[in-house]
Amino acid sequence: MRVAQLKFDELSSSLSGTGLLIPCGPFCIRVRSDLREFQREFYRLYADFPVLDADTYVDFEVGVRSPNPLRRYFRPQVIFTCDGRIPFKPLPLAQAFPTFEWGLNWTIYTHAHDYLVMHAGVVERGGRCLILAADPGSGKSTLSAALAQSGWRLLSDELALIGLVDGLVRPIARPVSLKNASIGVVRSLGPQVVIGSVCPGTAKGDIAHMRAPSPSVLAMSELAKPALLIFPKYGKESALRTTSKGKAHSLGELTRHTFNFAVLAEQGFDALGRLMDQVETYSIEYSSLDQVIPEVERLWERSK
Repeated sequence: MRVAQLKFDELSSSLSGTGLLIPCGPFCIRVRSDLREFQREFYRLYADFPVLDADTYVDFEVGVRSPNPLRRYFRPQVIFTCDGRIPFKPLPLAQAFPTFEWGLNWTIYTHAHDYLVMHAGVVERGGRCLILAADPGSGKSTLSAALAQSGWRLLSDELALIGLVDGLVRPIARPVSLKNASIGVVRSLGPQVVIGSVCPGTAKGDIAHMRAPSPSVLAMSELAKPALLIFPKYGKESALRTTSKGKAHSLGELTRHTFNFAVLAEQGFDALGRLMDQVETYSIEYSSLDQVIPEVERLWERSK
């Protein structure tokens, strides 16, 4: 059964009670929340996710709730919880869904040390994947979303989970986080694009999430082999510029983008070294999707 096959009242009852179990890449998470604002967005943006059996082993217990019942009525707030802990300060209730997504990212990259966890978007085609590693604001989520609407399978817009032994990428095809002008850009890609409510005025600006394409969610158990690594950098006035990168430079860059590199130490360094032996690496500066997508396709064909 998928989330969309539940009636909303059934979903609400599960989230408010014992929780709803869904897959999140190689993990099972139990989601709890009695906040209707969150429940409505979850119902829409996680519609294609399977609902797992109640006796499935749970890796993480996560959710969002009000920090104090009285705050529901006076300057209402929301907090994220992970396995009973509250890792962040409260945020305005209107930011309930972004808070959940930010918190779930944190949960994965602070706990998933069986993998290299990289700040990167990942898309796949033909069993091989393209990794988009970049700093926040570089446009990787927007580019990941656009490629996912252009025939690529979305593995993630935010976290690349790479096996330490086999070097394969584990998909986490969750909603794609979009900021400010990118919301309209992705919305314009076609009627098939589903975007949730816009949450204005967060610390990152206006935020909305694109629902992951259904085929990407349904293929979340299919791993992919890294083939191409791109460091994208969006600039409003940038001319298209593609630069081939050497392995030493790229390895240094990836240590910056790998959340748990210090935790994994030598094991992480060895895994990154093996990754560099698998991929061709480029940086791309660009100012529009019309510029960059054909260039990505060209580099992809060259990497075969």
